[in-house]
Amino acid sequence: MTRYILFILLLILSFFIASPTQASFCREIDGHSICIEKIKRSAKNYWEYRTSLKVDGRIRPTEVYNCRDHIIIQKDKTVVSFKDNRIGYLICRILDK
Repeated sequence: MTRYILFILLLILSFFIASPTQASFCREIDGHSICIEKIKRSAKNYWEYRTSLKVDGRIRPTEVYNCRDHIIIQKDKTVVSFKDNRIGYLICRILDK
């Protein structure tokens, strides 16, 4: 009887313990695993997102995704068009909803 009560208590307690979860949003694009690790919308320019991505398990530096002009501003201030990068369209389409 004591074993059953102990088992039931452990079972109930297991529901209250938070398990770690994957908070990142992941997709497969062109054979690469792409996960959004951090994302923050600009307060001044609502069409811009500062995003940190994990591509194939490696975290890339934070980049600014400009959904209005369809460009990505990389950490070294290099500007890349979305037409060369399907990730930009993915980020803007998901966050636009």
